[in-house]
Parts: sequence; structure tokens; C-alpha cells
Amino acid sequence: MHAGDAPAAGATGLLCYCRGGFEPELAAELGERAAAAGHHGYAATERGSGFVRFLAPGADAHALSRALPWRSLVFARQKLRLLAELDGIDTSDRVTPIVAALQAHAGSAAFGALVVEHPDSDAARPLAGLARALGNAIRPVLRKAGLLAAKDDPRKPALHVCLLDGDHLLLAVADPGDASPWPMGVPRLRLHRDAPSRSALKLEEAFLVLLDEGERARLLRAGMTAADLGAAPGGWTWVLQRSGLHVTSVDNGPLRQHVLDAGGVDHLREDGFRWQPPRALDWMVCDMVEQPRRVASRMATWFREGWCRQAVFNLKLPMKKRWLETALCLDLFAREAGRPLELRARQLYHDREEITVLVLPARG
Repeated sequence: MHAGDAPAAGATGLLCYCRGGFEPELAAELGERAAAAGHHGYAATERGSGFVRFLAPGADAHALSRALPWRSLVFARQKLRLLAELDGIDTSDRVTPIVAALQAHAGSAAFGALVVEHPDSDAARPLAGLARALGNAIRPVLRKAGLLAAKDDPRKPALHVCLLDGDHLLLAVADPGDASPWPMGVPRLRLHRDAPSRSALKLEEAFLVLLDEGERARLLRAGMTAADLGAAPGGWTWVLQRSGLHVTSVDNGPLRQHVLDAGGVDHLREDGFRWQPPRALDWMVCDMVEQPRRVASRMATWFREGWCRQAVFNLKLPMKKRWLETALCLDLFAREAGRPLELRARQLYHDREEITVLVLPARG
């Protein structure tokens, strides 16, 4: 279904952002998980648009959103409750119809923050300048109308204005604690000049997105031990090293010399897919190019045998049926690991045809 096929203002549903080209995967995930939770609807999307609307006319929007928490979604960078769609608005005055739509939906409630953005797509990127200008124009008007707090308040829902075109936009809400804190759901990370490869950004983003601040402080401490399987040229090893972990880097290929010179790294020229540690480690990370089910099975072995306590690994996805493959791999891992674990999986901004999986001991 194309973006323009969805009902306009008043439809109950969700607005989710994703990587361009993965709209079918996100649509399939939302449909399957919503149905499993007893919420029936349909996805409205267009390949390459960078977003999906899951529409459930007549449903309780809050209940639908609670049934699909943001942190549980694999292909959604952001999850918002959809308020209204404004199409064909007068480009000389976008503010008036936005305020009118919000007054109709929000009543006297004030939002805690305003985010004006656009999907991460080739078609929408030229709207970045308009998004900044519209944000500057509408912010004081919303405050005067009592629709926006005088100062940003993270305890309150945030209003998102998503520009699809100059005369076409969506209004949506981010619930506190159940949405990405970054505009467009993308944390902006800059590659450090000493990073051995761009893959370092993937692990940095994984720790930032999949762990909260307290978990990072507790689980990434100096003196902990880790293994990096398929480590060359050392991007993920370097990230762990910078957190003070002692890393065993397993790869027949070479690591960058400055990583070895910095200390705290043992390089073993062995097959990372077959190697096993002599004692239990705090962390295992793996970014090897292998069939996803084979990777999931091998990662499960590490937990079944008690070789590590936490892990981050990537699953390289096929070109077709990627949501199905993702669900099969996560189920295979959980089944073969043979013990209670907490899985958090996400297609990160720095991922390509892959997803990143974080595994932690089950709470309690």
C-alpha cells in the first residue's frame, strides 16, 4: 500500500521510521506482532520512503502502542503514535492547520518538546531546511496556545512533525520512555580518527542504543574481559579497549598496529568461528560474515556452554524474506542457548543488510 492510500486525519495507528528499503520488513514485523497482541490493522508504506504507518481504525492508540514497545522492535528506528495527516496544506501558512489539528486532538494538554523532522530517504532529505524553519516558526505559536511547555520537559510526551513534502506532513507523539531520544531515531556518531575501521561505529551505536546509561556503567567496566571473533582489522576490539576491557582478538587476519601497541589486547591467529575461551568471559562480540542461522547457532553455543555473560553479534540478512529470517534466527538462538536470556535486536543506523543483537542474562 502506498503512503497516500492511508486515511487522513483521525486514523488510529503508529508512525515508525526505518532504513530505506526495509519498509516491507518493518511492515511485516508490525503486522505480526500487533496481531499476536490482539490488535488488527494494516501497514501503509512505500519502498524507499523510510517510514511505515501501521493503521488500526477504531483501536485504542495507547493500547496499540503499549503492545509494541519501541525497544522490542527490530526494524523501527523510531516509534510514534500517529495523531493526524495533513495533506495539500497551504505552503504560505503551515502553522495554522497544524495548530488547529493539535487543538482538535490534544485539547489543553501541553507537549514536553517539539521535534520537526523528515524521514531518512533520498526524497525527503531536501526538506531538512524547511524542517528547521518550520520548527522555529511554530514553536512560539504552540507555546502561546498552551500546546507546548515553556521549556523542554522529558516527562511529557513530545510532539513530532514529520514532513513528507512541502504541503504534506504527519503529526505524531513520542511517549516518554517508549521512543528514540534522537531526531529521526538516528544517533549522530562521528568516526574517531584512531578507529581502525568504520565498523567501530556499529558497536559504539549498539552500546548507546541497546543499553541504557546505567547498564553501560555497570556492564562496560575497566578490567572486564572480552573476545572479539573475526576481529580484523580491529574496529570492535578498539571500542572495547577504549572502555578498559582486556580483549582477546581472534582472527587469522592482522589487526592495526596501534591497537596492539595500546595494550590490553591479545591477538590469536585462529578461526574465530571455531575458537573457544579457556575460561568464562564477561563479553563476546562477533561481526563475522557467515550465514545468519549458522551465526545464531554458534552464538547460542557460547551461552549454552557458559563461555560468556553478555554478547553483541550481527546477523547478515538475505535479500528476501528478511523479517522471516530474523524471527527464525532469534528463535533458533533462544532455543539452542538453553537458558533464560534477554535479547535486544535492532537494525542500527550504521548497519546495512544486517541486524545487531545484544544478549544479556535474564533479569532476576
